[in-house]
This record gives sequence, C-alpha cells and structure tokens, in this order.
Amino acid sequence: MSKITIIVGLLLALGIVAASSSGQASNRPPSDPSVTRRQDQRQEPGETVELSSRLVNVFFTVTDRRNAFITDIRRDEVEVLENGEPQEIFMFKRQTDVPLTIALLIDVSASEQYTLPDEKFAASRFLRSIVRPMKDTVAIIKFRDEAILVQDFTSTVDRLEHALARIRYTPRTTTDRRSTFGGTSLYDAVYVTCQNLLAEQAGRHTIILLSDGEDTTSYYRLSDAIDRALRSEVTVYAIGIGDRFRFGLDKKTLKKLTEETGGRAYFPKNPDELMRAFRQIEDELRSQYLVAYYPSNPKQDGTFRRIEIRIPTRKDLRLRYRRGYYAGRADQ
Repeated sequence: MSKITIIVGLLLALGIVAASSSGQASNRPPSDPSVTRRQDQRQEPGETVELSSRLVNVFFTVTDRRNAFITDIRRDEVEVLENGEPQEIFMFKRQTDVPLTIALLIDVSASEQYTLPDEKFAASRFLRSIVRPMKDTVAIIKFRDEAILVQDFTSTVDRLEHALARIRYTPRTTTDRRSTFGGTSLYDAVYVTCQNLLAEQAGRHTIILLSDGEDTTSYYRLSDAIDRALRSEVTVYAIGIGDRFRFGLDKKTLKKLTEETGGRAYFPKNPDELMRAFRQIEDELRSQYLVAYYPSNPKQDGTFRRIEIRIPTRKDLRLRYRRGYYAGRADQ
C-alpha cells in the first residue's frame, strides 16, 4: 500500500480505560440524562491497544438461509464499498479471540415485572459461559426512567452475578402523573451507555438489551441512540421480552436499533427460547469476521460514510454489520 499508516500511540490503560472511573461527562445540558453510578468501583486493567487515526474496522457476520453461520469466507471473496466507492482491504481475518466489552442493559420498568426473574437467570448462565477471566469485561446497567450502573466493567463473574441478584422491580410510588418515575427511557439508556461507558473502553463494543422496546420518557430519540452507537462503534443486540399481554412488544424499534448497528433482535416466547437467544448471541460474537481498510477519501471532516460489504461469489447469504461511521473523532 502506497499510503503511510499513521498510528496514534494511544495507550488505553492510561487514557480511555482510566476515564471510565472518572464519572460523568461535564458541560451536559441540565435535562441531558446520564448513567448514575451508585457505587465506587475501579476499572479492572485492560489490554493495551493501538488506535489508527484513519483505519476503519468493521466486524461482520455471515449466515445462510437457515441462519447458520458461515465460517469459511476468504479474503478474496470480500468487497468493501464506502459511499459506493470500492475500497482496498488492508486486513481481513476471522475474529474468535478478540476481547469482548459488553454492557448488559436490563429494563426494570413495569412491563418487565413478571419476566425479570427469567431474564436474570438466563443472563447469569450467559455470563458464566462467555466471560473469559482477565480478557472479556461486562458492565450491568438497569434502567427505567433513568439508567443506573449496577456493576462497572469486570471480568469477575461472581461480581456480575451478585449485581444481577440485586436488580429488582420497584413499583411506582407516586400518584403525580407529571412525574417520569416509573417510565421507560430506553433510548436514553442506550445513548449514555455508548457515550459515557463503552466509548471509553478497549475491546469489541457490544450492548445486549433486554426490553420490550417501549419508550415513554426519553430525552433522546431512537435516531439519536443509533447515531451515538455508530459514533462509539457499538453493536446492539436486543432480546425483546416483557409482559406482552398488558404492554405489547415494539419489535419495529428493536429491529431498527439492532440492524443499523450490526446486531440482531430476538423475540423469545418462553424461558427456553430466552436461553436459546443468549446462546445465539454468544455464537455470533465468536463467529465474526474483521475487515479493515484505509478510506479512499482521507478527509476527517465528521461526515457520515455508508459502508457496504459484499460477497459476490456466493448466493443467499445474509451479512450483518454496522451501516456506516463518522469520519472523525468518536465523541463528535
């Protein structure tokens, strides 16, 4: 390649990772929601990673018509386009060992009252299966009208299980109809988790969202949450679950949120299907490919660049990946 690779020597252990324990960002509008930290916990050491000022990394998965993962894709089969222009692939490989950085967002609004025990049990089994000590890290956030950090990023599964055990449904305690207490701020929870927590971490950024998809009290919109996830390079997976008989299930919202960011939405109807959804998410996270390229348009102007990945040599494949990125700083 004729272009000179410009590597920004940022040590996450000295900068980004350490920032996660420093609290909320400053200069936020008074009504701008944030993740409330209810405990003083230190970030566990992460791996040192070099970040490129221009290299674009895209994780993607490939499945067939039966939804089975395709794991034998070759580099010479893959084409990458940015805003319709073909790009030269700098690196391609299957990713099975990259550290995972997962934020588990759990809806504790009234619609989750009766399904919450099953959600916690399935989440506990998932964490026991997927978290590798000193490599993968998970944070747990519960949300209703506000997002509360229950457990900061850790690779200690016992801490995560204790955090899950502390999560409870709390009924509405006010009769003031103007109060947002007891509402559901789903978009806010996704937004602030991407901006205040995941953007500061090393590893592959993932949100696993357990919710019925209904939002009633958010400051941000769905489009804002998607935009923030793309800027922070976060993939969102959703498990649509709740009291569908009394509150319904907003499948459209969950599908849009996940598909735009490269994830997938699941809609289990019973505890067995819930466990299966977690297993499928784990399988997908371990079956991804990574393609990296230097954009033919080198301008770091903050504009949105749409990404398209093709595998023209094969038919009837479905690819999942984030739909684009912003050519500039992730916090713009």
